[in-house]
Formats: sequence, C-alpha cells, structure tokens
Amino acid sequence: MRGQEVEIERDRVRLRRVATPDLTPAEIAAIRDVLVAAFGPGEDDRFTDHDWEHAVGGLHFVLDLDGEVVAHAAVVERELHVDGRPLRTGYVEAVATAPGRQGIGLGSLLMADVTSYIRETFELGALGTGRHHFYERLGWLTWAGPSFVRTADGVQPTPEDDGYILVLPTPWSPPLGRSGSISCDWRPGDVW
Repeated sequence: MRGQEVEIERDRVRLRRVATPDLTPAEIAAIRDVLVAAFGPGEDDRFTDHDWEHAVGGLHFVLDLDGEVVAHAAVVERELHVDGRPLRTGYVEAVATAPGRQGIGLGSLLMADVTSYIRETFELGALGTGRHHFYERLGWLTWAGPSFVRTADGVQPTPEDDGYILVLPTPWSPPLGRSGSISCDWRPGDVW
C-alpha cells in the first residue's frame, strides 16, 4: 500500500499541536517509539537522543489514529542567516510516521498542518532531509547555495549538508534567491 493514499474516516484521526512542557511522559514515550521505529536501527539513520533534544522546546504536531500516536513532527524556533541576514525560522525536526502506517496520507496530513503553522508564524521555514519530493509537494524548496554553521570559532562550511536543506518561504520572507549562503547556529549532534 506504500505511496497510495487511502481515505481514513475523520473521526478516527486526531491532529494535535502540543507545546513540549504539555506532553505527558506516556505521550513522549509513544512519540519516541514511533521515531525510533521509523528511522530504523542503522547507525547513520537511527533516531538519537540528540535528535530528540533538537525537537524539544517548540511545538509538537502529534497525529493519533484510533487513539494511538502514529505520526509526529516538531517545529522549533532557530535563527538562520540567509546571505548574512538573520531570519526567525521555524525549523522542522523529528518527522516520522509509524512504519505500519506509512504511505496512506497521514504524514502528508501532518506536514500540511506544520507547513501552515510555519507560514503563519515565521519569516522562514527550514528542515534537513533526503526525501525532497515528499516536502516539495507542500511548497518546500531545495536550498541550492552553500551551507554553514556559526560557531564560537567563526562560520564553518557544512558541505555534507549542501543539497539536503529545504526552505519554506512565508509571507514575511525576504526575496530568496536560494543560491546564496545559508547558516545555522551550532548545536550538539547534527547542526542541520
């Protein structure tokens, strides 16, 4: 059934926006279970504690199906610089749908709400991914220019992230050429 959306009765689906402090321990455990299962056990792809730390402190988008958490995304505020200009950015983290529930439109439903929230709230949206097509359908654009991280030692290139960063223009975005430089603040784990 992968890649084929099916109609799911609305009364079976609940999409919630929850601030990190308002998540219960049981909800956090259920969300993390979905993330770990969806990312898989591979050393390069697995969902880590750093990945979870990147997802806290903002707003969590939690999709329940029949009372069970089956999809999640988080939006945290970060300051990205585009050609040196700081922009208040809604950065998307920890996006996943439970493996047994993928390909039926739940992730699209979740990300449509995330995308709307970012457009209403931030100067820019951004995320790092290798699954461009999934996000491009919702208006996300691949950043074509070089990427950098701002550290205590200055701005450092992150060429391993070039081509993996997507941005979402909002009504408050400046004109974006997408070929200039983009930089993020340093953080432990993956900086992007």
